[in-house]
Amino acid sequence: MILMNIINKLMKAKLTFNLPEDEHDYYCATKGKDMFVVLWNIQQELRKLYKYAELNEDEWNMVERLRDFLNDSLNENEINLNK
Repeated sequence: MILMNIINKLMKAKLTFNLPEDEHDYYCATKGKDMFVVLWNIQQELRKLYKYAELNEDEWNMVERLRDFLNDSLNENEINLNK
């Protein structure tokens, strides 16, 4: 436990951007947590619809299609929303 506290205090990361050229990269870096939360919320809403909603066949197919698309896109980009 003491060793982990020491390691956590030593571990740091610093990102440097050349603004305004790197404005898009800066925006993505600073809004990444918010984007993560939005993706997680979408994933959870699709999960709830998929498991619990009373949908007709067309609605169910659309939810399944969107859920699969989101999960495939996350996997292709090696994004794990459970970290």
